[in-house]
Amino acid sequence: MSPFRGRHFLNTSYSPDTLKNSTFLFLIVLAISFDAKGQKPNENYRYHIHPSSSPIHIDGVADDDAWKNTQVADNFFMVTPMDTSFSRSKTEVRMAYDKQNLYILVINFKPVQGAIIVESLKRDFAFGKNDNFLLFMDTFDDRTNGFSFGANAAGAPWDGQQGDGGTVDLSWDNKWVSEVKNDDEKWVWEAAIPFKSIRYKPGITQWGINFSRQDLTISEKSAWAPVPRQFPSASLAYTGVLVWDTPPPNPGPNISLIPYAATRLTRDYQRDTPNKYKPTIGGDVKIGITPSLNLDLTVNPDFSQVDVDVQQTNLNRFELFFPERRQFFLENADLFANFGYATLRPFFSRRIGLGVPIQFGARMSGKLNKNWRIGVLDVQTSSQDSTPVQNYAVFALQRQLFSRSNVRVLFVNRDAVNFSPERNTGTNRFNRNIGAEFNLASTNNLWTGKVMVLKSFTPEKTTEDYSHAADLKFSNANFTWQWQHEYVGKNYNAEVGYVPNATRMGYYKISPNVAYLFFVKSRRIISHGPKLVSNIYWDNQKSVSDQEYILSYNINFINRATISVWGASNYVRLLRPFDPTNLGGFTLETNSEHNWKSTGFDIASGPQNRLTYNASGVFGGYYQGGHRNNLRAELGYRFQPFVAIAMAGNYNDIRLPAPWNRKELWLVGPRIDVTFTNKLFFTTFVQYNNQADNINLNSRIQWRYKPASDLFLVYTDNYLAENFRVKNRAVVLKFTYWWNL
Repeated sequence: MSPFRGRHFLNTSYSPDTLKNSTFLFLIVLAISFDAKGQKPNENYRYHIHPSSSPIHIDGVADDDAWKNTQVADNFFMVTPMDTSFSRSKTEVRMAYDKQNLYILVINFKPVQGAIIVESLKRDFAFGKNDNFLLFMDTFDDRTNGFSFGANAAGAPWDGQQGDGGTVDLSWDNKWVSEVKNDDEKWVWEAAIPFKSIRYKPGITQWGINFSRQDLTISEKSAWAPVPRQFPSASLAYTGVLVWDTPPPNPGPNISLIPYAATRLTRDYQRDTPNKYKPTIGGDVKIGITPSLNLDLTVNPDFSQVDVDVQQTNLNRFELFFPERRQFFLENADLFANFGYATLRPFFSRRIGLGVPIQFGARMSGKLNKNWRIGVLDVQTSSQDSTPVQNYAVFALQRQLFSRSNVRVLFVNRDAVNFSPERNTGTNRFNRNIGAEFNLASTNNLWTGKVMVLKSFTPEKTTEDYSHAADLKFSNANFTWQWQHEYVGKNYNAEVGYVPNATRMGYYKISPNVAYLFFVKSRRIISHGPKLVSNIYWDNQKSVSDQEYILSYNINFINRATISVWGASNYVRLLRPFDPTNLGGFTLETNSEHNWKSTGFDIASGPQNRLTYNASGVFGGYYQGGHRNNLRAELGYRFQPFVAIAMAGNYNDIRLPAPWNRKELWLVGPRIDVTFTNKLFFTTFVQYNNQADNINLNSRIQWRYKPASDLFLVYTDNYLAENFRVKNRAVVLKFTYWWNL
């Protein structure tokens, strides 16, 4: 039977009761599908590191005598486009250490003489658009958590914290030094990473480690320890072994003071208020309790330098997601933020300080020993209007099981301080969540999954206030299969979380997906194949409320370009009134039913050319028998390595019966990134959004005058989209300094 036969296809094959049975099936599969203490796949790839025999000067030149006495890691394996041969790009890696730093020297020989491909000198660059070398370190030897450092071929640095088996969070930032030098034959990266800047288990003599290189001139990614092509080279399941002759040195007292001083000039033109001038001071303290456990303190934090969110055209019935970028919340963020699923998170740190200043906060996170991790967070915000002073407390505990799996618990508490029902209208006195989950990751990463249960506590809500979810995924080079389901009670309430579907007032959901890739011998195409994605929701009465099927065919080219064409079938029964244009006008009625079909495409160019592009389109039906055409595109050009220009556009042509009629929504935004050096950056972008009736201009200059120490100048304007009149304006000057005691 075709998956596009309408809403009754799956309704007759499944029911919400399937969720309970599938959980037992999931547990059975767990018991038989993975080895509990299997040997590390790349155990035989070992790099022996020794103390430096003489001082090392970080200048990107491989002339220090100390490098002559180190082991060389070479003979890299190709990861993409194929994973069955050695790399065509020759790479040599050397490492050493002293009492303060871990050192690395990498010689990247150029397969095309004199050529490199980079986007800019921007810090934490886009991986897929740059020739680069990256280091991945599993400093706890648990194949789950670690750190990544690297650089692109022009010298832009990269640093991030790894969690959940290898995901790299590039918002994490720390103090270290790096230099790159280029000539026609090679580019050389040299770096010193202070032991105080990373976390590791004291006393152990083996870390997981891998080296990854991307060379876009020949469209190749390679790694020292081989990684199957279906996995990212950051996967900690496939690291080799860094063997220390003696345990890494204790970094000693590890205390960093990071004060800031800022001044802000603002004006609200819509209310015709005079200029407001507000100087502020505050800062953070980082205390290394042990080499693997860290305490962060903050007083009167200021996040004015954080990138403004990229706007989105919202035609969704539910809240959009914007990632956390504030530095205080980022170290070991996976302990807190990765609990649950993308649309079922009991904790989402952006709920803290949302439009209300943070007074102070404390955060302890890290490893207790090889198997146990802990995270404790406490933050207090100010009162504002009818919102009282709020205290947010989070406790997370994780225990590693088997080779790469873990079980963890999470407790989230929000309390209103000096709460008054008469004064603090619209606010509950408290909201609490407690949950537990088991995360599966097999030794070779072919099987991954999760089982989770959550319960909330809110005044006057004592029934149907829990949720449950589970998933299981199998992925090899050709075949991917995944099952995921959720149940959310109608009174489940995560006020400090992100559960956009909670507005459904309780639901059941299943999401079975399957995909297959055919690998071919071709000079242009590496693989192609179909993918089927489905999402089905039931309401509290176990009646189908949403059904979506998407069947796509995907083509992957050797030069990293991709093409996808797809067809979709949608059914929606509205559980509350909804304006299909999200312009704040007329709404469709509760329980009204809507069916439509649509087709679309997605195209992305390879990153080798200076002119790059991606485009996508949606053509088909919409609510109330209407029609929607959507075109999105981004065009980029780089004057490497100093300037990158991008123009993004999103156009929706929505045609509905009266009273909506035809609506055209535009979201257009040019962006310019200028990197004068790898320490001086200028970014400016404009976002025109007629759905939000707003034009946003944001410009930022950042000077990293010392490692992890910055001077920022930020200018922001908001205008009315209809007549370009200024809504508000702000100018911020901020100075930060990282001081190691």
